[in-house]
Amino acid sequence: MEKMMRNFFLFLSRNRSFTKIAQKYGLKFGASRFVAGETLHQAVKVIQDLNQKGLSVTVDYLGEFVENEKEAAEMANQAIRTIEAIGKESLDAEVSLKLTSLGSDISEQTVMSNMRRILEAAKERFVFVTIDMEDFSRCENTLSVYKQLKTEYPQLGTVIQAYLYRSEKDIDDLASFSPHLRLVKGAYKEPASVAFPKKTDVDENYKKLVKKLLLNGFYTAVATHDDAMIDYTKKLVKEYKISNEQFEFQMLYGIRPEKQLELVEEGYKMRVYVPYGSDWYGYFMRRLAERPANVGFVLKGMVKK
Repeated sequence: MEKMMRNFFLFLSRNRSFTKIAQKYGLKFGASRFVAGETLHQAVKVIQDLNQKGLSVTVDYLGEFVENEKEAAEMANQAIRTIEAIGKESLDAEVSLKLTSLGSDISEQTVMSNMRRILEAAKERFVFVTIDMEDFSRCENTLSVYKQLKTEYPQLGTVIQAYLYRSEKDIDDLASFSPHLRLVKGAYKEPASVAFPKKTDVDENYKKLVKKLLLNGFYTAVATHDDAMIDYTKKLVKEYKISNEQFEFQMLYGIRPEKQLELVEEGYKMRVYVPYGSDWYGYFMRRLAERPANVGFVLKGMVKK
């Protein structure tokens, strides 16, 4: 049943018609639990509240389907406005973004131009930027863009997905770039030809990759809500005397907030992934797919309203 629900929500996340309907009717039916509003002003208020609690943030202006250069340029403009707000409000925040929202499916020139505009703004305001990883078909291109830009902009990171067979080799290939990497399990539906189909295998690979990243001295964002992965990381850094300055934990906004605060109290750096924007539908569906228990949160929210 859990697998069926996951596949169902992943199917919905890719449906353009439902995306347009969701944009029209706004953040309803529980999505506001995971999305910090539709406007930058709303997101800033959420970030300020999280910062006051000792939580760092990475903020993402949501966008799934960009069909022309004008839309891609506007997505880049919004990312720049977000960076400017981080600087103006002195927020403890970074920026995350997807290359598809900046025109990677349109042309290399489009996405590289938009990325450089964003990174110049980020460099000026000392804001770190992470390129999110998308589905497997875009993995190679994402890493290629990262490698090109990392040589020009040190304040740039990207994401490795533990459910992909290729991820260990990708880490080796990135070693010469002294990468800043976020390690996730992976949220897209991929065939067994490219990704581990069993959760137990994904978990084991996640542990393997955490260890590889940390022992290689790379700054690592351990992005997980899984207690087993969190406890493994704690034991690993203690065993190998790895400084807390070399890694951080990351979780999604709206998921396990109590655990986030607990990690802060224990002295760990805890960063919350905070998305905002009107194009929230695809992101929201993937959150439901990742953890069916989230559906219960949504239903409770609907009843309360």
